[in-house]
Amino acid sequence: MHRRKFKAPSGAVIGFTDLGFGTAPIGNLFQPIDPEAAQKTLEAAWSLGIRYFDTAPLYGLGLAETRLNRFLHGRTRSDYVLSTKVGRLLERCAPGQRTGIGKFFATPARRERYDYSHDGIMRSVEFSLERLGVDSIDVLFVHDIDIYNHRTAEVLDGHVKTLLASGCKALEKLRDQKVIKAFGPGVNEWQVAERLARAADFDIFLLAGRYTLLEQEALASFLPLCEARGIGIVLGGPFNSGILATGPKPGARYDYAPAPRAIRARVARIEAVCRRHGVKLADAALRFPMHHPQVVSVIPGGVTPREVARNVASLAARIPKEVWRALKAEGLLHPAAPVTP
Repeated sequence: MHRRKFKAPSGAVIGFTDLGFGTAPIGNLFQPIDPEAAQKTLEAAWSLGIRYFDTAPLYGLGLAETRLNRFLHGRTRSDYVLSTKVGRLLERCAPGQRTGIGKFFATPARRERYDYSHDGIMRSVEFSLERLGVDSIDVLFVHDIDIYNHRTAEVLDGHVKTLLASGCKALEKLRDQKVIKAFGPGVNEWQVAERLARAADFDIFLLAGRYTLLEQEALASFLPLCEARGIGIVLGGPFNSGILATGPKPGARYDYAPAPRAIRARVARIEAVCRRHGVKLADAALRFPMHHPQVVSVIPGGVTPREVARNVASLAARIPKEVWRALKAEGLLHPAAPVTP
């Protein structure tokens, strides 16, 4: 597995593997996962060369972090890169009031409370360090500070104001104290990512689902801004929640929900181009974002060792340059998207 060294604007150097491991699935996303099965999946990722693991308090309401604790225990800290997130504090609640009912299964009874303040971020990091069983975290992402999660511009604006006036001071303090190496927002929208990049000095962003084989609007202004400032991008959701892995079959997911008809139709056209060139849709989807110079790692999830192995094989698959040319010719890929020469 290739490791690329990313030098953050702050000067920190982090060695990401091209393929990372997103831990939402082992946090019982969409289905309960047996602890031993989760451990075997993580071990498979390690054996295949993956050394970057991304998690969050939200994933399984602490479950993903505690499962990573067991897996990482005893491993040399410098051998892997670890990221988690802040912005949510987990509070005890009645089981019927917990966050994520119908999305996360068999989790502790915890309810999220958004908090992007200095004190909220400090508390969140302290809890994550305990759940993870580590002394430091390489990258800290400010989780879900976007319209998708906060619903209205007014609510989002309040959180952004809190982050910029208070939360960023905590992030800078944690970086100065070597508790973390780098920080930045982890969001589902490139528009708010660009807004934040212009408002403060961030090292790296986690952009989920917004620079994929299906969507490249971020090339309009956000990604060029990152390139100009040396900001790195961890690309989450490369399959747009599944449809770029499964194809437009009945029940295919897009953005965590059943894919709309227009999305299924576009994916069907992309898949047809790939098929004409003997390429699997999932292989092209996983490889595509890695062509952009600011993308440091792509992090699909994986529930089983077989799925992890399939992701590794997909990223290693050869994609003929004719595929990218054909997709651009048919208007299915942004003409400025960086691809194999």
